[in-house]
Amino acid sequence: MLSVKNLHASVGDKEILRGINLEVKAGEVHAIMGPNGSGKSTLASVLAGNDKFAVTEGEVSFLGQNLLDMSIEDRARMGLFLGFQYPVEIPGVTMANFMKVAVNEQRKFRGEEPLTAGEFLRMMRDRSAVVELDSKLTGRAVNEGFSGGEKKKNEIFQMAMLDPKLAILDETDSGLDIDALRIVATGVTKLHTEHNATVVITHYQRLLDYIVPDYVHVLYKGQIIYSGDKTLALKLEKEGYDWLINQHKE
Repeated sequence: MLSVKNLHASVGDKEILRGINLEVKAGEVHAIMGPNGSGKSTLASVLAGNDKFAVTEGEVSFLGQNLLDMSIEDRARMGLFLGFQYPVEIPGVTMANFMKVAVNEQRKFRGEEPLTAGEFLRMMRDRSAVVELDSKLTGRAVNEGFSGGEKKKNEIFQMAMLDPKLAILDETDSGLDIDALRIVATGVTKLHTEHNATVVITHYQRLLDYIVPDYVHVLYKGQIIYSGDKTLALKLEKEGYDWLINQHKE
């Protein structure tokens, strides 16, 4: 589904990604961990198409097509979803209108008819239940005045509405209390199938108690220096990153 080969990316003269290699197949959950400043959020932004970052070397294919040649809009239409660490507010645009445009643009891209008003309302009702999102929030401006937990629930609700092939979740657990973490993470798990894939970027093992990864990768100074199964996250929680970083220096 996603193939990243020798990916290098920079901001100005500063190189942040220094040769990322990553393969993600349908049905898989990958967790990316690592110290602050290692390039985790940069990787997510580059895959989503943020033009702040310049790709200087490497290849990325998504569903067999060159991802780096696609616009941000086409990446989203093809089924790539990015969950932000800090979801933005969009004053004056209600969640319902925002999602109706997004869903119907995606359907248009696939050659499908737009949803009727009734079909869309039923879809919103069903998908909001996945993350226990208060129906009142869908009538308000996107994320405006939402708590941190509500913003993160809203992101997973958007993910449920768009049904992406690949979801990249950048520190979805950031700022969540235990109850909100459980609801958000359980929602992600409910949406995972053998036909889609999830990449979770996180600092903490606690999220991976709910979203159980098939693979855990450690990113350090712009490279994946170690990969393992879910037990690697437990070891990192207990022992930190020093043992890995020291091996990498050697």
